[in-house]
Amino acid sequence: MEPKLILILILVISVSVTADYVRPKPRKALHFPWKPKAPSLPQQVHISLSSEKHMRITWITDDEYAPSIVQYGTSPGKYTSITLGGSTSYSYLFYSSGKIHHTVIGPLEHDTIYYYRCGGQGPEFQLKTPPAQFPITFAVAADLGQTGWTKSTLDHIDGCNYDVHLLPGDLSYADYLQRRWDTFGELVQPLASARPWMVTEGNHEQENIPFFKDGFESYNSRWTMPYQESGSPSNLYYSFEVAGVHVVMLGSYAAYDLNSNQYSWLKTDLSRVDRKRTPWLLVLLHVPWYNSNKAHQGEGDRMMETLEPLLYAANVDLVFAGHVHAYERSKRVYNGRSDPCGPIHITIGDGGNREGLATRYNDPQPEWSVFREASFGHGELKIVNLTHAFWSWHRNDDDEPVRSDEVWITSLVGSGCHAGKGHGQRKILMEP
Repeated sequence: MEPKLILILILVISVSVTADYVRPKPRKALHFPWKPKAPSLPQQVHISLSSEKHMRITWITDDEYAPSIVQYGTSPGKYTSITLGGSTSYSYLFYSSGKIHHTVIGPLEHDTIYYYRCGGQGPEFQLKTPPAQFPITFAVAADLGQTGWTKSTLDHIDGCNYDVHLLPGDLSYADYLQRRWDTFGELVQPLASARPWMVTEGNHEQENIPFFKDGFESYNSRWTMPYQESGSPSNLYYSFEVAGVHVVMLGSYAAYDLNSNQYSWLKTDLSRVDRKRTPWLLVLLHVPWYNSNKAHQGEGDRMMETLEPLLYAANVDLVFAGHVHAYERSKRVYNGRSDPCGPIHITIGDGGNREGLATRYNDPQPEWSVFREASFGHGELKIVNLTHAFWSWHRNDDDEPVRSDEVWITSLVGSGCHAGKGHGQRKILMEP
């Protein structure tokens, strides 16, 4: 046998023996056969948090005269309250959306199951409101799309006892084909109608056509978030509070320079955070700032340069991002290196989209990078109390959610970081 052939065989055997995990093959896009529906039937139902003790219910009908009412109560089929909301619609090239209903219901009790019906007819749905205090669990997954792996991810999240889903960008991967927004709404309805989904935009939500269509029209029409409730001028960035956690959703594709509305809003929002009331502070955005994958290298650098000092001054605990189709967790980091007072950055753009995984990483692994792997999966963040949380990442391994990375996280509240920034770092949030 030739020496070169022997060497190749040895390498193949070595790799097959030492490899910890063999990545499954990509899966095809899901097929959604057309089914006739009554025009007034509520479709694509999803919910999101609004103001304190209130929930926004969103659904679509093909009947433009269908009312935007939601009936709800705490017993099946017994609706003790009814609320009237509003609606919108949009056209995109040769596509016209159905009537998109948005109705805010409440006040609602914490940690309670409600039964509700949209539009005065159709099936009954049920939702569970988040708890008033710790513990609370967040499911986290970005870059979902509509493939077989997406369905696997959603199935795994459905099996997780979570309270709120956080999605840092790239939802439907419609990419101008508006019907894909409808099929995405159909795909996620079983989960999104039962627990609040809090999302921010990614690059696949832009869908702008220069001189003809502004960006994010489909996204803004369908996925309205509580931006007005948080004092934001744009649905592309906002904040909300739930069970002792202040969550900031930033817009990677909205202006973020020092003179921008987003910068001004973020500075004001962070300066108002009361860490006695919300001891945990999370931030979500689409384009990661700390990324050792070869994909999308450096794309978040300018945003990081502008906004990272604000997050550091505010003692942000965790930053979640998507965009890179892989998973990575950092140490606490700031200004490009480990810092005990900086946030932990987690990239989780591995929900299952059709573009596949980003499998190539920079070597050597940066000092601040703790764990990285190119696999589809989802994350779970259980905030146990005001000081401790447990983070776990679950790889989609042959349709079984395998916990592959986990860590206990201590909040920066009580760490001394806040007091240590009194010489100037905290002042950045107070300056006009």
